[in-house]
Amino acid sequence: MPRTACLTALIIISLFTSSVAADEAAKARAVKLEQALTLDERISMVNGTWPVPWVPRTPDNPQPAEAIPAAGYVPGVPRLNIPALFETDASLGVTNPSDVRPGDIATALPSGLAIAATFNPKLAYDGGAMIASEARAKGFNVLLTGGVNLTRDPRNGRNFEYFGEDPWLAGIMGAESIRGAQSQKIIATIKHFAVNDSETNRDWSNSVIGEAAMRESDLLAFQIAIERGQPLSVMCGYNLVNGDYACGNDHLLNTVLKGDWGYKGFVMSDWGSVKATDFAIKGLDQQSAKELDGAFWFGEPLKKAVEDGTVPASRLSDMVQRILYAQIASGIFDSPPQKTDIDYAKNAEVSRAAAEEGIVLLKNDGDILPLAKTTQTILVIGDYVEKGVLSGGGSSNVTGDSGTPGLPQPGLPMSAEGQFAQYVKEQYHASSPLTAIRARAPQARVLFDNGRSLHDAVRKAKTADLVIIFGNQWMTESLDAPDMYLPRGQDALITAVTAANPKTVVVLQTGGPVAMPWIDQVPAVVSAWYSGAKGGEAIADVLFGEVNPSGHLPMTFPRDIAQTPRPAVLDGFDLPAKVQFDVTYHEGADVGYRWFAKTGAVPLFPFGHGLSYTTFGYSDLKVKGGSTLSVSFKVTNTGKIAGKDAPQVYLTDAAGKKLLRLIGFDKIDLKPGEQRTVSLTADARLLAHYDAAKPGWVIGGGNYGVAVGHSATDLVVTGSAHIRAQRLKP
Repeated sequence: MPRTACLTALIIISLFTSSVAADEAAKARAVKLEQALTLDERISMVNGTWPVPWVPRTPDNPQPAEAIPAAGYVPGVPRLNIPALFETDASLGVTNPSDVRPGDIATALPSGLAIAATFNPKLAYDGGAMIASEARAKGFNVLLTGGVNLTRDPRNGRNFEYFGEDPWLAGIMGAESIRGAQSQKIIATIKHFAVNDSETNRDWSNSVIGEAAMRESDLLAFQIAIERGQPLSVMCGYNLVNGDYACGNDHLLNTVLKGDWGYKGFVMSDWGSVKATDFAIKGLDQQSAKELDGAFWFGEPLKKAVEDGTVPASRLSDMVQRILYAQIASGIFDSPPQKTDIDYAKNAEVSRAAAEEGIVLLKNDGDILPLAKTTQTILVIGDYVEKGVLSGGGSSNVTGDSGTPGLPQPGLPMSAEGQFAQYVKEQYHASSPLTAIRARAPQARVLFDNGRSLHDAVRKAKTADLVIIFGNQWMTESLDAPDMYLPRGQDALITAVTAANPKTVVVLQTGGPVAMPWIDQVPAVVSAWYSGAKGGEAIADVLFGEVNPSGHLPMTFPRDIAQTPRPAVLDGFDLPAKVQFDVTYHEGADVGYRWFAKTGAVPLFPFGHGLSYTTFGYSDLKVKGGSTLSVSFKVTNTGKIAGKDAPQVYLTDAAGKKLLRLIGFDKIDLKPGEQRTVSLTADARLLAHYDAAKPGWVIGGGNYGVAVGHSATDLVVTGSAHIRAQRLKP
């Protein structure tokens, strides 16, 4: 072995040994600390409060004096210097619900789907690190982040928070987001464990899915993200899974998470998802926001259960040790957060970089894009585009800078009833696409219409050289969409405007896929998702070619809901509260593009699709077998301008069984004519099927086919190699 290779190997071994030693030291320290606690101190560490003004207080549950008004607070033990947990929602930035901390702003990342659409793990890492740095500067030490639930249905209200429909993509992007966050000495969660794929009556929804199918889809995304990201906390979901609540699911929490996967951190409940004290025995370590549950289950009821032996004292010790381990391993025990100034301008550029790479050019007939800056008259149509870009609602909604001192961000209160309606609003980050478009075409006459009057919009469209129309779909936690159409008559508006002016570009600000009944009449469509703190600038840069689009769809766009596994009204949609119902996942592990491959249906836009202002070619594919597949190929920029490509590698055949699975991807930046070799090795589980009877992963011996392409349906070069039969642990 060459000397440099020997040195590299020694460094890797040294780093691994050091990491293992530090981990063991953290566990030993946690055990020693836990042994010094009283029963009451242990109990205090396993239940938290929601420290906000609208939570009723009682003499036995006062507002904690040191708590930061936010998502959650769990007291520490001052006599042993055990820190309290200061928790904030932070999927896309540090939140400030209902301005509970007056004037406290934060930097908003683009939506999870937008970040996933970058196909660039580094941007996920950078985003996680940025959010965590702001959280620590505000005094928080726990981030409620890292959503990797697979996006099984386009109507799910929380799709925008997640990283798409594929286990490998979601797992990798989720892992990097978590790694970035925890690089800042903070505890990050991964959520919502597991198969929590809809918001409709979510407290009474029972996800029914086979063990093998669950392991090969939703659980695989979590497994990959946990292995690679090492989150120190797992948040369980609201729903039931195969008949048991996720936060009291012995199979998920004890058998899978802590048993098969050897998870060392702690499991916290989602807010209002604990139903009984025996959830502790079933694997839950901490009750969050106890005021939202039917009782303070992990308070006096748990103490009594430990005292009478119903819950073993050893189980309570394990719960506390896991929390202490997370505090020590994260660094918050020895390096607590300190409130400091935040460079919001610098952090906004992190958000902007993700927005620029996450915007997906879906259609560009006649190369109408990029727009010429010499265009004389441009009409921009869209509600609130003069003020900002749309944000998703719920616990991930970030209060950003309004752009005007003393004025809040523009937004509309949610028109709904229910627990969360009071602080959920349709909000716009103050990054105006209209202003940015005008800045990039200073010689043009740029008109504006809010689109609320179809007649006025059509009249103005007839006078313009070109129209840019924004289609908005606001999605939020706790509410699924009833269908795939743009709300408030926008599809009719787009159809009418396009008829009046065929040179119309549609920019979609949506929480996921939408139907496009007007698609054949529109020459160009851009998916901007929810684009974050600098979204307006990013959108304008893509439209005018200052940024070459490089986003690729992390979710299949069906033509309509009839192409999806559940084409009828969502299960539970018309049921009253507290009526349990089943959501049967008959598609199993065939989520998204796998479902389309199985059924033969042709989507509107496939998973992985994304156009560029240049072109890319793939060649010289080499595939090596053995215990897994190693793949290398060349990527060439065959166009005239620089651009970024996201080549995707799919498994197409497994020992004679036809299938379609993403097994790898990369993101590369190439100048015109530049060529680069991409090499990757597949995770062997992506080649396997899960055998619930053994249990474990099984790879059949034989030839395995792969294809490299631009999307799940645009496969360019193919190859194969022999894989030996083998079994892998669960």
